[in-house]
Amino acid sequence: MMCSIYKSAKKPDTYLYVPYETDFEDLPEGLIQVWGEPELVMHLDLNERQSLALCDIAEVKAKLEEEGYFLQMPPSEEEIAQLIAGKK
Repeated sequence: MMCSIYKSAKKPDTYLYVPYETDFEDLPEGLIQVWGEPELVMHLDLNERQSLALCDIAEVKAKLEEEGYFLQMPPSEEEIAQLIAGKK
């Protein structure tokens, strides 16, 4: 499953995963209003990966199939502490 990852111009450390070559006009209008101008970070084949750094890859795939996008918000302080401790 190929996807494109964009970062938000308005929300730091917030990323939007969409199926490859998604038309942004097909996404919810409220999301785009809050998001701002998308900036492409990379294209990624999720089938060639077993994990992602800050999100559950199975959840990302499911959201892409069900809703057409996955929104990655910045990690909380607790999530950062868990990552540092190697518990996540």
